[in-house]
Amino acid sequence: IAFAEDAVVWGQVDHWASPLEALAKGQGDCEDYALAKYFSLMAAGVPIERLRLVYVRAVLDGGRVQAHMVLAYYPPQGSGPMILDNLVNGVLPASRRGDLQPVFSFNSQGLWQGVGTVGAGHPNARLSRWSEVLAKARDEGF
Repeated sequence: IAFAEDAVVWGQVDHWASPLEALAKGQGDCEDYALAKYFSLMAAGVPIERLRLVYVRAVLDGGRVQAHMVLAYYPPQGSGPMILDNLVNGVLPASRRGDLQPVFSFNSQGLWQGVGTVGAGHPNARLSRWSEVLAKARDEGF
């Protein structure tokens, strides 16, 4: 899947594509990459409680800050989350990603402030795009 902004791919400012939508278009942005990883790992048997989509402020080259989404994997040993991100090759511990400032995280079980344990409501009630992509992914067999 080649990187492309939603305005180019979907003709709108923000669109969260399901994995099959992104594959069909052959293009997607950070949310689409993170969502595809989330649903792929879930389908491979990784427990949902070990996965969180994380909305972050990414500090890019030159100090420019951009809204961005990554996938966090919480290993069983509890050493902190590992970050899967299309901006960086490889999977790195969150502790080595000083360029990312977490705002909130979520999965199909909850919504949290930052990446902590403080709940912020149910994601389906607070994130309409998440509800939409969950419905599309269910229709696709995820």
